[in-house]
Amino acid sequence: MSNRITINADVAAGTINRNIYGHFSEHLGRCIYEGIWVGEDSPIPNTNGIRNDIVEALKNIKIPVLRWPGGCFADEYHWKDGIGPREGRKRMINTHWGGVLENNHFGTHEFLMLCEMLECEPYISGNVGSGTVQEMSEWVEYMTFDGVSPMADWRKENGREKPWNVKYFGVGNENWGCGGNMRPEYYADLYRRYQTFVRNYGDNKIYKIACGPNVDDYRWMEVVMREAHNHMDAISLHYYTIPNEWSNKGPATGFSEDEWYATMKKALWMEELITRHSTIMDRYDPNKRVGMIVDEWGTWFDVEPGTNPGFLYQQNTIRDALVAGLTLNIFHDHCDRVVMANIAQVINVLQSVILTEGEKMVLTPTYHVFDMYKVHQDATALTTSIDGNEYKRGGQAIPQVSVSASKDAEGRIHVSLCNLDNENAADVDIDLRGLAAAALKVTGTELTASVKDAHNTFEQPEAVAPTAYKAFTVEGSAIRAKLSPMSVTVLEVISE
Repeated sequence: MSNRITINADVAAGTINRNIYGHFSEHLGRCIYEGIWVGEDSPIPNTNGIRNDIVEALKNIKIPVLRWPGGCFADEYHWKDGIGPREGRKRMINTHWGGVLENNHFGTHEFLMLCEMLECEPYISGNVGSGTVQEMSEWVEYMTFDGVSPMADWRKENGREKPWNVKYFGVGNENWGCGGNMRPEYYADLYRRYQTFVRNYGDNKIYKIACGPNVDDYRWMEVVMREAHNHMDAISLHYYTIPNEWSNKGPATGFSEDEWYATMKKALWMEELITRHSTIMDRYDPNKRVGMIVDEWGTWFDVEPGTNPGFLYQQNTIRDALVAGLTLNIFHDHCDRVVMANIAQVINVLQSVILTEGEKMVLTPTYHVFDMYKVHQDATALTTSIDGNEYKRGGQAIPQVSVSASKDAEGRIHVSLCNLDNENAADVDIDLRGLAAAALKVTGTELTASVKDAHNTFEQPEAVAPTAYKAFTVEGSAIRAKLSPMSVTVLEVISE
């Protein structure tokens, strides 16, 4: 039996905010140091200390926004330690992640320079857990004030005459956990206080983001929205896909059939989490003024053997690619509320799009999904429905196929399809409704593999890479296709 999909090409479901394709960079493991920053004296080709190959790769996928400096690190980060001449910056131990030395060589100037190089928006996470109101207020002033003040003068002394444009600012991170182990009532009051001093200077208008819940902590969402929704522009949600228990997450490669299935099932839980949290938000914000930002999401497995357990370094397989594809499809479906998402993390940590080793760099299967899906950025989401088959294992069942569709400014329709079943192909019949009578030109790209833990290495960087997809036929406004097992496919449809 085929999976029957209906796409209404003339019914818009909202705009897919390009920031849904955002990324996250934390002072954790080899994300910043070795991943992004190598220093001006490095033999690795760089511009002002930032790796050239990284910039090129991230610009290729049109990275729209980058979150920094954490994560848990944000609530022990004191920004004044990371400015001025590097040889004079304070050194500290990164107590959250691996107990390694943090020399603060990558700070505010370096991060905002990186964002300018990437042509993306910076998203700064402020320190509520161990910082002060004054410290946060002065950071915003340092970055964005174009006038005479101690902070603006200090910025100029450090080599930046004009202020930066900083739109997104998070008031705390995971304050229910590593950011202070707070109760929602306490955080809501702290948020109201701290955000008061996150000021707009000149034309720079800050979009204030409150710390939202961890996974299914619906009470946190309820309390913070009730007490503080009038003082925020958005609220965050964190959820990681972990196939097993927290203490034994399972390996990134060499995993079992059951772990593959469990990973897909856990990834699909994002749909329920967004729906239920959105329902709570609707009670206090029925007009959907407040956005939901899923600023930490992705797979989390056991670290690679022999690596520092505090560095969270894991391989990235076709399984991760499926998680990325179906999660992005879910975000598209909730584009009325989800205005940004930040996969964790951009390089060398958790579900990275890039891995590095010295001067070597490899693009992961997850990177290729972001490359294939970039056509959805700022496109109009189209309403879709699916009458599909089930993917069954061990007496349980989940949908076999995930789908999303959008129309870009040129009228091209893109359909993204994920076959979650790692053993069986999926027949799909797509009915494109609402198109003017015309011939359809259809092309496709597919990402798949022959084994369920296929991944790219520095020795074989193209083991998992997109290829042209041709396993379909077109009859009028109908497309019939066969999706490979464990595959992510994007079709482009042009009416001629």
